[in-house]
Amino acid sequence: MEPRDRPTVTGLHCRLTPRHFPLAAAPLLNERVTLPGHDQSAHRIRMEWGPTGAAAVPADYAVVVDVLSFTTTLSVALERGIEVFPFRWRDSRAAEHAVRHGATLAVGRFEAMSRGDARHVSLSPASLAEVQGIERLVLPSPNGSTIAFALAESGAQVVGACLRNAGAVARWLAPRVADGASVVVVPAGERWYDDTLRPAVEDLWGAGAVIADLLDGLESPASASPEARMAVAAWHGAVLPVDLLNCAGGIELADAGFIADVEISARLDVSEVVPVLVGESFRDATALPPPGPRLRRVGGPT
Repeated sequence: MEPRDRPTVTGLHCRLTPRHFPLAAAPLLNERVTLPGHDQSAHRIRMEWGPTGAAAVPADYAVVVDVLSFTTTLSVALERGIEVFPFRWRDSRAAEHAVRHGATLAVGRFEAMSRGDARHVSLSPASLAEVQGIERLVLPSPNGSTIAFALAESGAQVVGACLRNAGAVARWLAPRVADGASVVVVPAGERWYDDTLRPAVEDLWGAGAVIADLLDGLESPASASPEARMAVAAWHGAVLPVDLLNCAGGIELADAGFIADVEISARLDVSEVVPVLVGESFRDATALPPPGPRLRRVGGPT
């Protein structure tokens, strides 16, 4: 996000004062923010919304959840052996990024629809279901991709999760949390027309699914923050696929002609891929060599 695009912090929290943000501007994700009580550092499993929230809650592992549709599309791409490069902007910079990495640039949903050509993949997970001949993909999105791109600069190991691979991600995280690592799960949310965060219930469900499976998979209990436990409660109240089809995001996509994307996104635990950001691209952690040295612990005791 360029400086002129940064949202102000007015109304972010009633106790924020100029001493917290002298320039009265929200930080980029790689500009670490510390607000008393907001970092959830007393808990090993954490949850916070969107890019600004992700900046305020440091952790060893950051799990980005954008069910409709970045992380769902990401899971489908990795299943098909496609390396995915997240990117913040959908403009000439994305095209240059694709050229630099010898990758295909995913176009917008409506652009792909107007072309009527299956060779033009997009943020739509359905567009990748049958695609052939693509090895690398630059995938811009205004929410999940932006957060993932920026979180990588913060020092966390970034993981992509959705409903399709929630269980796989939780199983991959469990031994790391058992070893003392901290995790923040970041539901991406959407943007209102004034660019403020719109919490998206489907991302809350996805976050809750990961956290619930992670807590269930630990042999010894790990502390989850109230925010993380709230996501679990929301997930336990969800009914799939009905609720995803009838929530605001699902209706919006279905009305625009993308009901197949919603149906794909609602399939729980059908994927075993664990997307991790390695350098500038997402790869499947289950296919990578064994890890190197242990991570430095972030935002909590060592």
